[in-house]
Parts: sequence; structure tokens; C-alpha cells
Amino acid sequence: MMEEVKEVTSILSVHGQNIKVTEVLKDGDTLTFLIVSQKLSGTGEYHVDRTYDDFEWLQQHLFSQDDEPGIQGVIFPPLPAKAQVNASAKVVKQLGFLALGEWQPYCKALEIFLRQIATHSILSKNKAVEIFLTSSEPPGRQRVRKNIFNRLSQAVEGMRKEGHKDVDEFFQTERDHNLVLTGYTKTAAERFLDVVLTEQKIAVACGHFSAALRLCVEAGEDPDKQAFSKACVKLSELFESMKKNITSVAENNVNTLGLGLDLESRYQEAEKEMLFRRTCKLVELETARRNAERAKPVKKAAMEEVKKATETEFKHICGVAKQEISRFQGARVEMLQQALVQWCEKQLFTARQNADQFNQHLQVFRGMA
Repeated sequence: MMEEVKEVTSILSVHGQNIKVTEVLKDGDTLTFLIVSQKLSGTGEYHVDRTYDDFEWLQQHLFSQDDEPGIQGVIFPPLPAKAQVNASAKVVKQLGFLALGEWQPYCKALEIFLRQIATHSILSKNKAVEIFLTSSEPPGRQRVRKNIFNRLSQAVEGMRKEGHKDVDEFFQTERDHNLVLTGYTKTAAERFLDVVLTEQKIAVACGHFSAALRLCVEAGEDPDKQAFSKACVKLSELFESMKKNITSVAENNVNTLGLGLDLESRYQEAEKEMLFRRTCKLVELETARRNAERAKPVKKAAMEEVKKATETEFKHICGVAKQEISRFQGARVEMLQQALVQWCEKQLFTARQNADQFNQHLQVFRGMA
């Protein structure tokens, strides 16, 4: 086990945009992900294997950079929920699109998570990122101390602070927009997932019907039976083609727009968490100012120091947050546009392939008339 990592300035030795999660290995209930990163020196690649616990280790070290000015203003790349080999219905529902396929969507989501961290101007400086991507040893499994990002404390404070009126119109508007978009993107992802699951069910039904038609084939010299058997065989081939067609359409949906909507939904939640952290600091600042105003002479100096420190911290958070929101909005538009373009291109390619196949089936049936 590695020793505790100290968060110091670090320059990554890999290309952040070229990180790949190439494979997943199953060992009982444990999933191990193989990660490949290209060296900046151009002399080769780093190959490391990581479990989900290692990803959580990395995330917690990023969360724990309390000494980094404005860290609470960062929109942290969202880590997907933990995948399981024999996942329950609850876990599958939580993972959504990432639970489909032979782990390819999930690996892609982890890949995006790592690339977003490795190319982030603040997060990429954390020494834990370099260790995670390049060390042949697995990162430590030690528990990282609880900090401002503890989800339970957020939930408790949220009841009281989430609706707090903002003093900055920019952030109040962003909070209002985020509240709406978080709901819309989650709903869009869920509805599109329903479409994909329905397509998968139809594909399975076509496969079953294709197999059932094969059972109707009879041997013998009777011309009527021969004609009927030939029709059953050709219909079976048709429904097998339909199965492959719908399966391809569903896979295209998952690997393009499905992953795009999933990432958009999780990033909206990540921005919501950042805005909430800033609101908590705003409430803390307003409390510090009131305490300084009401403080007795003997405590006045100490309360003023607390107020100034909180004001400085809040200013840093707001500065980082505005940069993050601007970057996030641009990246979100680009990401969704890319997902839609890929979706259209793949579905168009699949449609052309299937049109050729169905035309062949049509010619066969015409020849049977």
C-alpha cells in the first residue's frame, strides 16, 4: 500500500486527452480496469490496472485539497456509480446506460472521467493523479479524512441553505437555470433509456420468432409442405435480420446519445453541488459579518480576522466558479453536439446497411410469388 499522498503541484507525465480504459477483468465480484496512458516523452505508454476503490481513492484526494484557493468553486468531474458483476435492479437503475453492453459504456464513462481530471488546470496538479495513472502499484485503500464534500453533511445543510437568496445575480441566475436543467436532463436520459430497453426487448422477440419459424419447417415431398417450409425459412431469415437491425440501432443509441445524456445529467448534478458549496460559504460569510458587527470590544479584532479570511476565501471560490461555469457551458454544448452528430452518423450508416439487406429479402419474396 502506498503512503499517504501529499497534495503538491505536479505536472503530469502523460497526455491527458489520450488516456484509455481498454479492458475490464472480472475476478469473482471484483472488476479491474486496464488503463493505458501515452507518455509525454513519446517513448511509450503506461499500463496500469485499477479497481473502483482506486477511482474513489483518487476522487477523495481531489476533494481533500482544502489548501487550494477556490477549490470549492471547482465543478468536479463526476465519477460514475460503482458497477457490480451481478448488479441488483437498484444498481442497474442507478447506472442507467452504463449498465448496458459488455462494460463498454461503463469503461467509456471512466475514461472520460480520467481525461476531464487530467486536462483540468487545477485538478491535474494533484500528485494523486500522476500516481493513479503511472504507478504500477495500486493506490492506497486508506480512508481519506472527511471534509467539506461529505455528502451526508451536504444533505443536512441543504434543507436550510439551498434556497438561500444569492447576493450575486450571476450566481442566482445560474442556480435557477441549473435547477431546471438538472431535472430536464435527468428526465431526458431516463426516457431515452426506456427507448433503448424497449428496442432490446423487440430485438429479443424477433429472435424468438425467428427461431419459432424454423420449428415449422417440415421434410417431405409434398409440394405444399415444401412451399410452406420455404416461406417459413425465408421469414425466419427476415426476422433474424430485423433482430440484428434493432440490436444495432439500440447499441448506437447507447454509445452515442445515451452516453452523452448520461454525462450531461451527471455533470449538471456536479455543478449543482459546486453551487451549493458556494452558497454554504456565502451563508458562512454573512454570519461572520454579523458576528463582527455585534462583537464586543474584547472579541472585535478576532471576529474581524475571521471575517476577512472568509471574505478572501469566498472571493477565490467565486472567481474559480465563474471560470468553471464558463468552461462547463462551452464544453456541454460541444459534448452534446458531438453526441448528436455521432448518433446521426451511426444510425444513418446502420439504416443504409439494413436497407440493402431488406431489399435482398424483398427480391427473394417477389421471386416466390
